[in-house]
Formats: sequence, C-alpha cells, structure tokens
Amino acid sequence: MTEKQLAAQKAKEERARIRLEKEIKRTEEMSVYEKRFADKGLIAGIDEVGRGPLAGPVVACAVILPADRPILYLNDSKKLTAKKREELFDVIMREALAVGIGMESHEVIDSINILQATYSAMRKAIEAMAVRPDFLLNDAVTIPGVAIPQCPIIHGDAKSVSIAAASIVAKVTRDRMMEEYDRIYPGYGFAANKGYGTAEHMNAIRQMGMCAIHRRSFVHVVRNEDE
Repeated sequence: MTEKQLAAQKAKEERARIRLEKEIKRTEEMSVYEKRFADKGLIAGIDEVGRGPLAGPVVACAVILPADRPILYLNDSKKLTAKKREELFDVIMREALAVGIGMESHEVIDSINILQATYSAMRKAIEAMAVRPDFLLNDAVTIPGVAIPQCPIIHGDAKSVSIAAASIVAKVTRDRMMEEYDRIYPGYGFAANKGYGTAEHMNAIRQMGMCAIHRRSFVHVVRNEDE
C-alpha cells in the first residue's frame, strides 16, 4: 500500500469511527425513556402500522429490548430505507427478549373503526409476548383495557428505542403481507403502495372496483370526496 493509499485508508477509518460514535450517542439519547422507567421492570415499546391505508390489516408490535445490549440504528421506521428495516428486523427478532405481533383485518376495521381496531391489535401484540412486560411505552396513545402501566409518547418511534424497534417489526411484517397480497390481487399496486391511497391505487379502484381486502368504510369516503 502506498503512502497515499495508507492515508486515504486511515481517513476512511476515522470517518467510520466518528459515525459510530455519533450513532452510539444518538442511541443513548433515544434510550432516555427506557432509563427513566428502568425501575418499573421489563419495558415494552408498542407501535402500529397501517392506520391510514385503504386496504389490508392494521398491524401492531410490542418489543422488549435487552437493557445491556443496545441495538444501533433504531429509528422511526418511516425514516429508514426498506433494506435497513429488513436488516434491523432480523437483529430485533434475534436480540429482543420478547416480540409480540397483533393485527386486525379490514373486516374488523370496517366493523369497529380504525382506532378501536388499532387498540385491539396492540392488546393482541402484548398478549402474544412470551414474556409479560411490567411497563409500556406507547407511540402517542394510551391503550384501553390493559392493566399494565403505560406512558404514551408523542412521536415515540423517534424518541424511544423500544417503540422504534416495534415500529420496524410492525412495518416489515405488514409490508411483507401487502407484497403477498399484490400477487393474490394484482393490478392495485399493493407491493408498491402498501394499500395507501396513491393516485395509481385510486385509479385501479375506479377501473376494477374493490378487492377482498379493501376497507369498505375507507374507500367509501374516498369515493365521496372524489365525486
């Protein structure tokens, strides 16, 4: 290696070191709620994905992260690339003390409304955990019908590592489902739009009508606005 190449390599390593130090600091800052409530016992972060789409389920996730093994690069799932979410999904599933996933279908959403369906999915996620948490950190909401103490955090998926981890698992889980639905119900672009009301998706509804996984209550509103 030439002297110039050696200098370039050292500069590259230094930049990597600085980036890593910044990420460690950011992760520590995102652990403030976990540290604040550490005396409560096992803390689970809870988040959901899929409140706004016109089709498919709402999916919630609850995650208990290990206090002694921080996972770097956790963030609001919307701020991460699909590739990074997939990578972190595997890390979370491997490293977490417990992960619970709950969901409610489009039929349930139409029957009891999206807010109540979201609460139900969150309760199912908690019930699905192999380890019962002692305290909950929720993204924005207080979940009714849950005896475990809770702390709602506005924009929690960007402020809490536990909630961020839950948002990533929920997002990857639902995205995979919508990609499968795209194969079952072609023409709506579910793999790309994940059920959200993009122009392409709405045009497909106009041309083909609704498919089996569309939320009738949501599409009805869109049609009224569109007419």
